[in-house]
Amino acid sequence: MKLLPSVERINSMTSVKFSDLGLADPILSALRARNHLTPTPIQVEAIPSLIKGRDVLGIAQTGTGKTGAFALPVLHKFRHPRSKENIRRPLALVLAPTRELAIQIGDEVGAYAAKMKLRHTVIFGGVRENRQISALKRGLDVLIATPGRLLDLHSRRFVDLSGIEYFVLDEADRMLDMGFVRDVRKILACLPTGRQSLLFSATMPREIARLADEMLRDPLRIEVAPQATPVDSIEQSVFHVAAGGGKTDALRDVFADPALSRVILFTRTKHRANRVADQLDKMGVPAAAIHGNKSQSARQKALRRFSAGNCRVLVATDIAARGLDIEGVTHVINYELPNEPENYVHRIGRTARAGASGVAIAFCDPSERKYLRDIERLLKMPLTVVGDVPKGEERAPARKQARGAKDRGGKTGGNDQSHKPGNGRKRRRRGRGKPSNRKQTKIA
Repeated sequence: MKLLPSVERINSMTSVKFSDLGLADPILSALRARNHLTPTPIQVEAIPSLIKGRDVLGIAQTGTGKTGAFALPVLHKFRHPRSKENIRRPLALVLAPTRELAIQIGDEVGAYAAKMKLRHTVIFGGVRENRQISALKRGLDVLIATPGRLLDLHSRRFVDLSGIEYFVLDEADRMLDMGFVRDVRKILACLPTGRQSLLFSATMPREIARLADEMLRDPLRIEVAPQATPVDSIEQSVFHVAAGGGKTDALRDVFADPALSRVILFTRTKHRANRVADQLDKMGVPAAAIHGNKSQSARQKALRRFSAGNCRVLVATDIAARGLDIEGVTHVINYELPNEPENYVHRIGRTARAGASGVAIAFCDPSERKYLRDIERLLKMPLTVVGDVPKGEERAPARKQARGAKDRGGKTGGNDQSHKPGNGRKRRRRGRGKPSNRKQTKIA
């Protein structure tokens, strides 16, 4: 496998402005209208190189500004409107693994191009195709798509990919997790060889490295943070609970704290997501569930409710939540620990965005102890234990102090035990919730 150029590591914000990056005036005007004046580190590195026509490999998690990193320079290429005769086929293609992410990218492209005469559309499965086909027939500049629906419409000659000059593959590692790499390769075979290509991934497993080698030419490699490093501002703790009803009791206890105002809660299965959302509603905690069995309209309705603050908790599975960038998430709860430790890092990365702090709480019953050990091994640190570690099936009392907030005054599992009555019980601590400064091997 060909070795890629040396990594550019970026770990801090700069004083650079969008106006320094060479973007066209209509794009700068749209950014100012949104009060977006300062680019993120990945945008600072990627945008000038992409404007110059270079391929880019970006290793970055959701929330780092990577959508802007690839969308803004692509839109810059459309600063001069195309003739109507020339707009029958798209020039730019963005491929995303999930419907939600594709829609989110489409919304961002629309906002960035608000001052431009540019046509874009989003195509994905799970909905009727009529409107999507109509948009394709009218002509467009930028196409955002999921692999399955794109291949389907292309095989039926509704999509012409022969004119693609800019190709973006987003969340490549998630494409691998969801079994889409073969579809991605089929799509690559339909694209012109002289295109400019961009690949973004949170991690770089061997298969994605091979894919990057196949699709990129002498790429600039940009790494936003050391791989699998949790955000430093996330407070992490774990409740040990007994099998059976221990998690329900812990759920009731933690949501007694009003500091948990905007929460994403993760389960491993769709069935469990529905059950937990129902349980929370019965507790008087407004909740909505998103997962693969929900219709697209139901999923979008749940996201709108959560984004608007009309429900306190979004209950999600990994596949449904991956790639979503929702502002203001205060807490992440791992109701069920993931069986892949990397997914824990992806999950907790839903909070502590844009310099804010966040809290991650995990529930662990006896059957999940192995998953917890794997997570701690990946993090190279133990999670802070809240309450006592139960012996056998004996339930550890779930403590309200485990809200994980800084009292927002102190760290989760810290020594301040004065917040609530009865908090004087002894607690066994296994470690601090704060990550070390040691380099990690994977990225969230």
